[in-house]
Amino acid sequence: MNVSLIVVVGIVFYLFLYHVYGKYLQRGVVKATDERATPAVRLYDGVDYVPANKYVLFGHHFASIAGAAPIVGPAIGIAWGWVPALLWVWLGNAFIGAVHDYLSLMSSVRYDGHSIQWIAGRVIKKRTGYIFAWFIFFVLILVVAAFGAVLGKIFVKVPAVPSAYMFKIAAGLILGVLLYRIKLDFKLSTVIGIAMLIAAIILGENLPLKASYNAWMVIFFFYIIVASALPVHVLLQPRDYLNAWLLVGGLVAGVVAVIASLKPITIPAFTTFSAPIIAGKPTPFWPVIPLIIACGSLSGFHALVGSGTSSKQLSRELEGLFVGYGGMLTEGMVSTLVVACIGTYGLGLLKPEVLAKVQGGGMQFASHYMAAAKSLGGPVGIFSKSYGAVTSAILGLPKTFMAILGAMWVASFAMTTLDTTNRLARYTFAEILEPIREALPGPYAFFTNRWVASTIPAFIGVALAWTGAWTIIWPAFGGANQMLASIALMTGAAWVIRVQKKPGWMVLGPALFLWITVTLALIWYLFEAVPVFMAKHPGQAYALGFIVVLMLVLNFILIFDYFTPKPGELKEAYEIQ
Repeated sequence: MNVSLIVVVGIVFYLFLYHVYGKYLQRGVVKATDERATPAVRLYDGVDYVPANKYVLFGHHFASIAGAAPIVGPAIGIAWGWVPALLWVWLGNAFIGAVHDYLSLMSSVRYDGHSIQWIAGRVIKKRTGYIFAWFIFFVLILVVAAFGAVLGKIFVKVPAVPSAYMFKIAAGLILGVLLYRIKLDFKLSTVIGIAMLIAAIILGENLPLKASYNAWMVIFFFYIIVASALPVHVLLQPRDYLNAWLLVGGLVAGVVAVIASLKPITIPAFTTFSAPIIAGKPTPFWPVIPLIIACGSLSGFHALVGSGTSSKQLSRELEGLFVGYGGMLTEGMVSTLVVACIGTYGLGLLKPEVLAKVQGGGMQFASHYMAAAKSLGGPVGIFSKSYGAVTSAILGLPKTFMAILGAMWVASFAMTTLDTTNRLARYTFAEILEPIREALPGPYAFFTNRWVASTIPAFIGVALAWTGAWTIIWPAFGGANQMLASIALMTGAAWVIRVQKKPGWMVLGPALFLWITVTLALIWYLFEAVPVFMAKHPGQAYALGFIVVLMLVLNFILIFDYFTPKPGELKEAYEIQ
């Protein structure tokens, strides 16, 4: 199969979804209008509620939802073959991911920027919101652990990346001053920002920063506490706007290079139903695929970003489609590019002795692919090197610079996800403690202080990531993340049916399919993967197992609540349109 045709089909598919299905959701289901003021305008507070330019907000939203997942997930999922990996990305985007993201954002906009779990408490049951909050808090901890572990590995393997990122943080702070204090022209500020971004990558290449994995864990711990507590316009908005340009520039270069290459995909279309992926165990494609390929296809974490930070920054309702729906489709395009780059150039980067092991048929490839990817620096390494190879060969761009750019994609988005996650965990923790607000005002004020509430999830997440065993943590994050997606989507269905008074089959059907799939996958993970981890790192394994069991219990309670609503509790929800 020619890779150019695959990428062109992907582009056409995503444009069709945006202009047909997306516009239908905007007009017919959400009934978006600019006549209704958004929470960012009505509730402006200069810290969390701050109206943003739609391109700046797209940058923050995309960088936060993407993290490392749209690259890491497909790069691992290729072990099943490029066809299963790509189909899960495309179909997941079309029927679950983009719908989930848009409804999570817009339902939050209609409820003063409240979280998806708060909304669940209004459109399903009151206790649902509280139970959902605990579920989400555990998910956020796993996000910190998974992305921290992946990011730590990248920083150790490619020392140019952390130094480039440090320079980019400085560029983001400067851009924030230009945009919000000096109020320099937006276009001129953008040009200056892009120039600083390019300079950051060049400086990173020439001034690599080396440190041990555990040293980076300590640095991450303090960084995400500070970054998640700062007002959004100081670092979050300007830095993530630069991230958007990093994405757009890299994505355009990669797509053009892959289409112009006219090369065939060299990896098998399909290998085996049970490839040895998680903990070296035979891993069945269904139901385990959502534990591996998460954000590039669908992700519950996106509901937390959409209803946690983006809904508090949306200037106009009609811009929600571009930010929420368009952000998810863009992420799917990134995953499509990952499959295309690795499938075309990945094998050519392997040493002859490693290449020999992955050749000889589907089962041979599946059995040795993970080891082959590890020889190039793991999933991120095989992608960034493949990306550097294709853009260098076709466009004549500097190979090392483009490889660093590819790795910077992952590092920038993963770091953004880390501090955004901690910010969301701060909000969630405050919601969990809301019942003690009046009875114990002192402890409530202490634990919901933005610095204290940011420290708690950061500490637990970094502690789980301390061992660096990301291959075990990643599926746990994926399972929790996708389970969250199914529950958030059911919340969206309840909002559509009970509040918007529209048919909810196109939301509820995919949500139930995902719920069944991920529930079975987490049960498989608990009995097959966790025991392997327990033999090597018992402390973290017990903690991980405890979190997974607790989430499964909460998951069954939440599905029960959905199908047994109490109409009397929903009066408030019905009154809000």
